[in-house]
Formats: sequence, C-alpha cells, structure tokens
Amino acid sequence: MSGLSVLSVRLIYLHVVKANDYQVKSAKTTEPVVLLANRGCIVDCNNQLIARNIPRARMAIDKLRLNNPAVAALSLANKELRETAEWYLWDQNKRNRKVEARAAGLKAGMKAEDMIAQHINHVVETFARPLGMTPAMLRQRMKLNKEDQKYVVIKSDLSEEDAENMKRLAHDYSISPSIVFEEWQKRWYVMPNMAAAIVGYVGEDADEQGRIVRGRSGIENKMNDELAGKNGNVITHKNKYRPLDIAKPGKVTPPRHGLNVQLTLDMGMQRVLEEELEAGLEKFSSVKGAIVLMNPKNGAIMAMASRPSYNLNTRKNITQNGFDYATQAIYEPGSTFKIISTAGAMNEGFIQPDTIFDCAPYREGSVRVRDYKTFGDLTVQQILAKSSNIGSYKVALELGPDKFFEYLSAFGFGAKTNILMAGESAGVVRNTGNPTDFSRISYGYAVSVTPLQVACAYSAIANDGVLMKPQLLKSMMADNGATTHSYDKVRVRRVIKSETAEKMRQALATVVDEKGTARRAKVEGFIVAGKTGTTVKIHPDGGYYNGENDRDKRYTTSFAGMMPADQPEFVCVVVIDDPSMPDREEGKPKVTPGGGNVAAPIFSKVATRVANLMGMKPSKQGDPTQTVAKSEL
Repeated sequence: MSGLSVLSVRLIYLHVVKANDYQVKSAKTTEPVVLLANRGCIVDCNNQLIARNIPRARMAIDKLRLNNPAVAALSLANKELRETAEWYLWDQNKRNRKVEARAAGLKAGMKAEDMIAQHINHVVETFARPLGMTPAMLRQRMKLNKEDQKYVVIKSDLSEEDAENMKRLAHDYSISPSIVFEEWQKRWYVMPNMAAAIVGYVGEDADEQGRIVRGRSGIENKMNDELAGKNGNVITHKNKYRPLDIAKPGKVTPPRHGLNVQLTLDMGMQRVLEEELEAGLEKFSSVKGAIVLMNPKNGAIMAMASRPSYNLNTRKNITQNGFDYATQAIYEPGSTFKIISTAGAMNEGFIQPDTIFDCAPYREGSVRVRDYKTFGDLTVQQILAKSSNIGSYKVALELGPDKFFEYLSAFGFGAKTNILMAGESAGVVRNTGNPTDFSRISYGYAVSVTPLQVACAYSAIANDGVLMKPQLLKSMMADNGATTHSYDKVRVRRVIKSETAEKMRQALATVVDEKGTARRAKVEGFIVAGKTGTTVKIHPDGGYYNGENDRDKRYTTSFAGMMPADQPEFVCVVVIDDPSMPDREEGKPKVTPGGGNVAAPIFSKVATRVANLMGMKPSKQGDPTQTVAKSEL
C-alpha cells in the first residue's frame, strides 16, 4: 500500500497526536498503538449496500490510574486552577507548568486516599450528566468496590461525535489518564430482515491483540479473511519523566483494509421473495418455508428467502430462528421428484413424451402404488401434468433401479451443492434394493432433499441439461471500486442431453395449463414450466401425519418452476411447510393443502414481480391456456 488512507491518518491523529490528551502512559518509552483495518462492505449485484461499518467508541475507566495519587493530584490541580481568572490568560505550556507545580504541592500536603476520593468525585461529577446517568448510576458502572476489575467499560456504544465530546471533557479537566477510549467499528446491516442466513453477522473475540471482529455466520464468516483485512500499528515514543508531553509517532505499519464483497443477490428480487414468502406463510398459517430464485445459466442465486429468520442488527431469538430452511431443512419432495425417472428414461431413449402407460391402480407382490384419483392410459406428458404416482413408477421401471439412482445422483441429490454457506444438508438418499422403497422414491417419498437441491436440479433442465454449482459471490472490490477478483460460473456436469432437456421443459409446461396440477402457477403473457409437490409430513415418532392413530393430516407443499419455458431466465422453487387452507364458506367441501393451491400461487406472484424487475417482455405468441388463473382458493 502506498501512503496512508484517510482512516489511517485519522486513527494516528486520535491515537498518537492526541494520545496525551486521553491518557498518561507507564514508564515505558515506546508503546504500540493499533491502527484498525476497516472491514469491507457487502453489496448486492447492483452495488446496493447490504452491510457496512459505523465508527463507534467505548469509554472505560482504568481503575489503576483512577486510584493513582499522581494522577489524582494532576486532576485536582487542574480543577483548582481552572477556577482562577489567570487560567484563561496562560498559554498551554504555562498551564502545564502550573498544573505540575500545584500537583506537587497537593501530593505534599494531602493524604493519598483523600486525593483519590476527591478525584473520583471529580470524575463522576464531570461525566454523569453528559453520559445521561445519575452520579449514583455512574458510580455503580465504575464498580469501585470490585478490586479485581481494573478495567471497566462504562459506555460501550458511543458515536464519533459523543466520543469526541467525552474526550474533550477528559482533556479539559485533566481526567484523561483515568479514562480510556477504544475505537471500534460497529457492523450495521442496511436491510437487517433480508437474506439473514446468507449475509450472516459478526461478533467479537478477545485475544492477545485485543478485541477482534470475526464473522460468525453466512458470508461474514465464509469471507472473513477478505472482509477483515489486517490491522496496522504505530510505535509511539514518550518522555517518561514529563507525562504531559505529546507522544511522538515513530515507525508506522499501515493497516490493510478489507475488500468489499459483491454478492449475486439482487436485493430488489430479495425483497420480492421475502414479502411473498411472508404473505404466503400468513395466508396458509405456516411458520416455515423457503423460496429459492436461481439463474440456471450460471448458477447465480438471485435471491433466497427462508423462514423462520431473524434481524441481523438485533439478533433477537437467533437460537430458535437461525436455522436456514433453504439449505438445511430436508423434506420429502413428492411429485417435484418425478423429473428424475422421466428425464432419465427419456434421455436413455426408453420413452418419449407421447409414450403411453397404463396408470390403473397398481399392486404386484409387496409393491402397491396409489394415485389421488383413478387414471387409465396416460402419456408421459399427462403423467407429469396429472401427477400420477403409478405412471411415474412405471417410467422408473423402464429406467431400472441402477440407472435411476445414477440419474438421481447426477442431478445432485444425496450430496451437498457446496454453496458458500455453513451447515448445508446433503439430504438423504438410500438405495436399499427394496422394491417398495424404489417405488416410493420414484414419486418423491423415502428420499429427503433441500429446496436448494431441487432448484439446482430444475436449473439443469432449464440450462439445456447442464448442472451448475450455485453461486453467491460475484466479485471482490477494493475501496476505490476496482474489481480485484471475479467469480466465474462453475459447470458441475452434463446430466441429460440438450434435446432431452427441451422435451422435459415442454412436458413440464403442460403441468401449468388448465388440465394440469399447477394452473395457479400461471403468469400472464409467459409460458411457465414446472411441477407441483405434496407430501404427508413425517411424524417424529415414526410414520406419517396421515390422519391415523389420532394424528392430524399435515403436509409439505412445493412448486418448482421456470420461466419462460422455452429459454428460462430463472428457476424458482417454493416450499411451504405444514400449511392450512384458509377457512371456506359454510357448506363447501374442505380443501386439502397441496402444491397446486399453496406453493403454485406464491410462485405466480413471485415470477410476475421478478419478470417485471428483469424487464422481461411477454411472449407475443404464447399458449392461450397460460394466462393468469382467476379462480380463488
């Protein structure tokens, strides 16, 4: 680094040039002063500020110096002489000489304990009101009766202006030796209720260098070294025999300030996800869920919201709400998982979109597969559109268990995506060799996934069959705005052929028409492709919340979609845990919550707003069935 930054110069001024104004050093002739490195900012893909530092200060009492007779004498001498008319006629050098002379007289004529008691009273009287405390409150904060505590913080969060005022008081009344001001940087989150799990937060650790700020979670933790930079220092030289002399700066090692981290997140889109997830959870009386918005072409996470969540500035209830549903929660995906058998069998040439299967009720040996209604012959496209479990299982049989699990793994299930976040779950995938387990996995039971894994898998279909690693980092930037490092997209593997991916998108578009299960996922002017998912929740004591054994029926609902279907600009996955349908009018049948009537309409609202933010133009010639559904729940 050539030269010193403005912050470094200011820190040298505060810590060195004005050092004597704030404290009397020990007999040492040299002492290092830390020059704090400025922690880098976190910004979104449009350089909108997400996290930054606010300069703050701590004010503390050094009780060793507070109870030092020499320090007390200087303080009392200053107080006494300031009340004389001559004080204001003297220059600073003469004031210093007069104070030192009077302090010597006080030490000769007063008992040490009396001087210390009067000095403490002087400190309390000087600072109580400016700190917004009563004298009794300040004395309590100073912990005068606890001899084991030599350094006591009396105000932990002072603004720069308030700290300067306190320093000026301490200097003017020669109380500086007893008062310590520690510069620090408070991390401030501009939008504290958005993307909390991704952004993360910082905390302080104490080590031989003092208080060190370190990232505790999210990007703050994963990119801590780059954000934190490295503190510098300056060695000060003092005349130990003249405590009122100004310290002279010596060798300076400037700090290396942290880099700014630019994320792939778009905070405008993040706001959309946060608002629509919150509204959806409220409507369906749920408290858990997630929405993932991903660019399938490069793996960039455009936005990702989870509930429950917490405020990054206050971190209230973080223990209960710090779990990230999008990357850590695992759930049985249900029918959104039917892309595995369909894409695999189609990619191997075993089936085509118009291949017909008998989807009548199925039972053979120990394997029994049910549908929510009775079907007859269905094409592969119809199997997806109507979400037939029997049809999906028969397609999986065409592929065979070995190939099925190969494709399941190729799509990324059963392994972490390695997104830059701690605690990500790999999900649960087991090839037990049991025919019943295989049948259930074919339609999304007996397997557990995360919302992010589903988003990545659907992105492979949207990206012409290529799976991309999910990305949160876009670039690293210096304070002057220069980019020091850009993060390229990472191709994981080709999962299916390009032509297979195109056929899958066309087939998934039939799910979002008037005869499909996801008609409420439609977006006016665009063709949407996607798949609904509804599963009965697992009971912690074993089995399911299936209405049997005095258990309520409880579900996990989801929708995974992409838009526009022919060349998707984004993939969006919505998962709502344990929803309840709003009250129906009297006399109307109760509706079971499902992916089509819970998650799909949330997708529609998100996709409509995101398309507007992206400036996407509606298709001039689209499927006439792909219009906004006007029917209500």
